[in-house]
Amino acid sequence: MWWMLVACAPFTGSLGRLPELDPQSGGQASVDDQTVHAYALAIRGLERSEQRAFSVGNAFFNDNWVSAPASTEGRDGLGPLFNARSCSSCHFKDGRAAPVPGQAGFLLRLRLSGEGVAQPDPIYGGQIQDFSIVPETEEAAVHIDVTDKVVTYPDGQQVTMHVPSYRLSDLRYGELHPETVMSPRVAPAVFGLGLLAAIPEATLTALEDVSDHNNDGISGRINRLADGQVGRFGWKADVPSLIAQTTGAFVHDMGITSTREPDHPHTEAQVALDELPHGGLPEVDDQKVDRIVGYLERIAVPYSRDVDGLEVRKGRRLFSRVGCDGCHIPELRTGVHAVSQLSEQRIQPYTDLLLHDMGADLADGFASHTANGQEWRTPPLWGLGLMPVVNGHTRLLHDGRAHSIEEAIVWHGGEAMQSREAFMALDAKERSQVLRFLESL
Repeated sequence: MWWMLVACAPFTGSLGRLPELDPQSGGQASVDDQTVHAYALAIRGLERSEQRAFSVGNAFFNDNWVSAPASTEGRDGLGPLFNARSCSSCHFKDGRAAPVPGQAGFLLRLRLSGEGVAQPDPIYGGQIQDFSIVPETEEAAVHIDVTDKVVTYPDGQQVTMHVPSYRLSDLRYGELHPETVMSPRVAPAVFGLGLLAAIPEATLTALEDVSDHNNDGISGRINRLADGQVGRFGWKADVPSLIAQTTGAFVHDMGITSTREPDHPHTEAQVALDELPHGGLPEVDDQKVDRIVGYLERIAVPYSRDVDGLEVRKGRRLFSRVGCDGCHIPELRTGVHAVSQLSEQRIQPYTDLLLHDMGADLADGFASHTANGQEWRTPPLWGLGLMPVVNGHTRLLHDGRAHSIEEAIVWHGGEAMQSREAFMALDAKERSQVLRFLESL
């Protein structure tokens, strides 16, 4: 989000002063790499046993699962409904997916609209799964229609906005409930997650300002789950931990059960699918899950680049001046962690991990725990400039609608409207400096 600078003295070290740009944005868990592998490298200095565990976890993350029964015991049980065959097919090279229907990394979540506890669609459940191990049983085909609109800056320069709409065809089990809303999602990058998991809950609580007591226009808040856990992962901060993220993706995206998620999310319309062969109970064991979680914890953050460059430094100051870092908090600290490179680190992820109202244009009408249909978690910005190198695109926001960093900024609304307008009021050179700063991350 892009708004007023907040007082972050406990986290940045000095009230009202910008922290120095640090190329090691992940502290000791940073890696100096600008190649196609920049998002997928291990933290430097791991013990030999940790290095082996990282390699094993990486292999499990990349392995394709197959339908049961199969000779590849331990990797069978895919489906029967699924969106992806492996973790890495969504998070290619541990990076960010693009919104391409029928391709892993893009999906539609489903919820009934209305207040109260969010309910899945009674026929299709919580998301559309567009692949199946059995012909003609996949749930539907997803389509994206895009219209363009042009936004003009005060100085006359223009930016093209891409407005998506979503529809389904070939619905196999009947029509969606009339009150079902669809929320498109692209898979985010997975590097640096161990550092984000290590940020103390007390830090996030201190950053909350639900009633905007400091009158800066920002009212970020934690998405608290029904059991009291603090959400910090996912587009709506609705996942509390890496193990919950991993096992949730296994069952919902690949149709693979675990001890934490022992049941397939089939609805009454799909009970016949429960009779198909499975890969055991559960289909992925705790050891594999732990290896993948350990892998995710230990993926390093790529260095920022050109931090001493004049244009980058000017862009950084303008980023603050227009209020962008009131929510994209420049600097945080991790707590004590068993992995030394994650423990008590000064990091620059440019996020507060909180929910913010982003306005009607980005709303999906999709409630998740305490998050409403206009609220989204602040995404980290570290590694942003390497997306074209690693993933070959610059598709941003929760559904990948933005084709560039600039377009993503102009999509901001709600609490971010003031900062969006301040960015648009800059002259062309100043806007380019802000973008240059963001590309350096």
